[in-house]
Amino acid sequence: MYGSTKKPQNIETLCDLVMAYDPKAKREDIAHAYEYAKSAHEGQKRASGEPYIIHPLATALNLAEMRLPAPIIIAGLLHDVPEDTKKTLDDVRAEFGDDVADMVAGITKLGKIKYRGIERYIENLRKMFLTMAADVRVVFIKFADRLHNLETLDNIPPKKQYRIALESLEIFAPIANRLGMGEMKGRLEDAAFRYVYPKEYAWVQEISRSGREGKQEYLDKLIQTTEQTLGDASVKNVLVQGRAKHLYSLYRKLLGNERNIARIYDLIALRIIVDNVADCYAALGIIHSKWTPLKGRIKDYIAQPKPNGYHSLHTTVFCEDGEIVEFQIRTREMHATCEFGIAAHWAYDEQGKIALVGHKSQAPEWVQELAEIQKEMEDKKMYLQSLEELKIDVFRDRIFVFTPQGDVIDLPEESTCVDYAYAIHTDIGNTATAAKVNEEAAPLSRVLKNSDMVEIIVDKSRKGPNPDWANFVKTRQAKSKIKQYAKSRIATWIKGMIPGSK
Repeated sequence: MYGSTKKPQNIETLCDLVMAYDPKAKREDIAHAYEYAKSAHEGQKRASGEPYIIHPLATALNLAEMRLPAPIIIAGLLHDVPEDTKKTLDDVRAEFGDDVADMVAGITKLGKIKYRGIERYIENLRKMFLTMAADVRVVFIKFADRLHNLETLDNIPPKKQYRIALESLEIFAPIANRLGMGEMKGRLEDAAFRYVYPKEYAWVQEISRSGREGKQEYLDKLIQTTEQTLGDASVKNVLVQGRAKHLYSLYRKLLGNERNIARIYDLIALRIIVDNVADCYAALGIIHSKWTPLKGRIKDYIAQPKPNGYHSLHTTVFCEDGEIVEFQIRTREMHATCEFGIAAHWAYDEQGKIALVGHKSQAPEWVQELAEIQKEMEDKKMYLQSLEELKIDVFRDRIFVFTPQGDVIDLPEESTCVDYAYAIHTDIGNTATAAKVNEEAAPLSRVLKNSDMVEIIVDKSRKGPNPDWANFVKTRQAKSKIKQYAKSRIATWIKGMIPGSK
């Protein structure tokens, strides 16, 4: 939000923050975990010279900002204790119970990423994917830990700064995005941006500053006008907020618009948060009655949510003085999901067991698939190649396309009709001969866009895929199936050349 200030980082602030959203939390339990960690880390310093306890406290505050339950906050405070102090995991278990100890164990297994050759790096990534599948809460703690480390990188050597920041941009932020954790994604990206692309960071920071310069008064007036307009139309309990665009997100948009700031329509943006879905659509109509909408800029992510669970209405309008402003309209529940993704759905029942999402092992399906791939990858060279493919399959921006029956298929951007066919079923991919996109004939190499409806025409007599498809498909699944068929054909041909073979 525009004009927000950072709260002081101390245990009182942490307890106040948790108690505000989780009244069932016990203040004394959180304070006890802090004192335990502080005592265990006594005498230890960070690279900045500050007491080490600053880091686990900052990690816990980051978790609290995601409104996570007290046991996860406590695990955040203790996450480095077994790794860096004389206190063991058994000590933590005896003091804080199995649930907290299991989360701390998950973080301990991930270990510190030490840049001593590619094998160590690969092993850490493998551990992270497997841990995420076993208990996704551990990854929330890892995100919070990584965010504070990124925000305090100035005291370590430049080469290490760059490596940590680049990994955060390429791996951590995209995973946060896939988990629907928009705010965490944005914060990780912005903290890493300045170290990976320092010149571009300075350029975008200046553009962002000058683009908003002198507009705070205009924004305050616009918020007031919006609240009054909606109130006069009987939309109650409305919260209107200013939204500052994350710098790395702005940089990506500028690159896609020939570096022309005039083409960026959401530099000034407001969020309208209401009670229910009916009020979302009512607010959209009222905004359009008040101001003229830009053609083609209305997006309904309530009727058609993004694959990571993002729900919201977006519209861009011409406001007073010709200013172009984006409005995002959502319910309070949608807002929590948009900001914190899967983390917004974690809670504990009266017995202290995990509720809502279910048991801790219930990670999203794509996480489970990722873990299975990690188990299969033993060869280091093969793993590196697979990691590049996974960055496309899992970590990049997603689109959703529809089957003729209305089912949603989740694919990476720039996927083709062949990728779509294999996403439905291997047999559909192997026997595909043509496609229809939005009821019009299209080549199988056609790059799909968000909300396309796709129909694959198959020939059951076809023996397998065209090997040339491997040149344009994007997904790991399609590539592997096409390569697998090509290898089997070669093996059959060789076998046929051997006298006496059948």
